[in-house]
Amino acid sequence: MGKWLEKNKKGKDSIVYNAYKYGVPVFVPAFSDCSAGFGFVAHQTQHPGKHVSIDSAKDFLELTKIKIKANETGLMMWSGGVPKNFAQDTVVAAEILGADIPMHKYAVQITVADVRDGALSGSTLKEASSWGKVSTALEQMVYGECTTLIPLIIGYGYHKGAWKKRKATNYVKFLQDEDKKAKKAK
Repeated sequence: MGKWLEKNKKGKDSIVYNAYKYGVPVFVPAFSDCSAGFGFVAHQTQHPGKHVSIDSAKDFLELTKIKIKANETGLMMWSGGVPKNFAQDTVVAAEILGADIPMHKYAVQITVADVRDGALSGSTLKEASSWGKVSTALEQMVYGECTTLIPLIIGYGYHKGAWKKRKATNYVKFLQDEDKKAKKAK
């Protein structure tokens, strides 16, 4: 999508275009369970044989490879549900793949869900720690509404300016290099 946006000179301010431009992979777990999934259903119906395919297992493997390469990681989770679990589970998946990596060192979850009903969105970061996913040393549950809090947090981080000193990491290139290595090994 990012390549198409660049070629057609569209979406310069979009998240998808900028993720493409800077080599940031975009993962969308449970994609069919959203309005964009309905769009794919309509597209496949209207354009037989020209399907866009989404491989959620490959997404999970790629995110796990990023966790393995990064080693020390943190999670900033807006809301919860499948995306939260998807990101947390990379530690467990890495272990299954034989990698000896630490839990996510930092974790912040902003949610309006609480633990009363036992649903995934309301599960705490302490519960994730019981699975070996997240360290409890630097975790914080924030009970609040995301559309109010996200702009405040992003604005604070942007204006603080610490990001200016960080070296950019191109995980898309890393994943492409990993695919090339795997193909050569076959």
